[in-house]
Amino acid sequence: MTKREPITLFYSPQTRATGARLLLEELGVPYEMHILNMKAGEQRQPDYLAINPMGKVPAILHGGTLVTEQAAVYLYLADLFAEKGLAPAIDDPDRGTYLRWMVFYGSCFEPAVIDRYLQREPVSPNETPYSSYNDMLDALEDALRAGPYLLGDRMTAADLLWGVALHWTTVFGLVPDRPVFRRYIDLMTARDAYQRVTEEDAVLAAEHQAEAERRTGAAA
Repeated sequence: MTKREPITLFYSPQTRATGARLLLEELGVPYEMHILNMKAGEQRQPDYLAINPMGKVPAILHGGTLVTEQAAVYLYLADLFAEKGLAPAIDDPDRGTYLRWMVFYGSCFEPAVIDRYLQREPVSPNETPYSSYNDMLDALEDALRAGPYLLGDRMTAADLLWGVALHWTTVFGLVPDRPVFRRYIDLMTARDAYQRVTEEDAVLAAEHQAEAERRTGAAA
């Protein structure tokens, strides 16, 4: 497998795939998008379920290699284009911290936020993958406090993941807008690539909503 193999990003606007597209933009590498209208349920159709049986985005196809799961997509792309400097090398002392926060997102942050959103009763810290919602947030805040990035002065792909995640979860009130989080969100969302992708996402999301409504009306 070489870097010259085409990269296809399976994508839907204003979803977890936004961050993967942002990473590709920051890497400055060519890619194509296979766009799914999730408002119309295209992610649950057999063709896409053959790509990702979970019916989730992002997924990428690089030559003959298929990668699903958000953190895996980030890790794969940042390592594939290591010369771009968004991933510490395997022998870099920062590699462990980088991997920790990549995996922390899916193993701790998302489960805690979803439990909070669904108003599930808290259970013993021994019975969750994230201890408690507050413990999870405190650990993240501690990691970001020194800043400006998770690895100090060094921005990595992990920051692109967390910048998007904290922006949307604070917007919807799922995470408190603590000063440390706000500073970090403002830093990451001010980037040119972020502004460009989110503006294009807004247009595409509106088109998808209109198309879903049209399909619903035609089926009535």
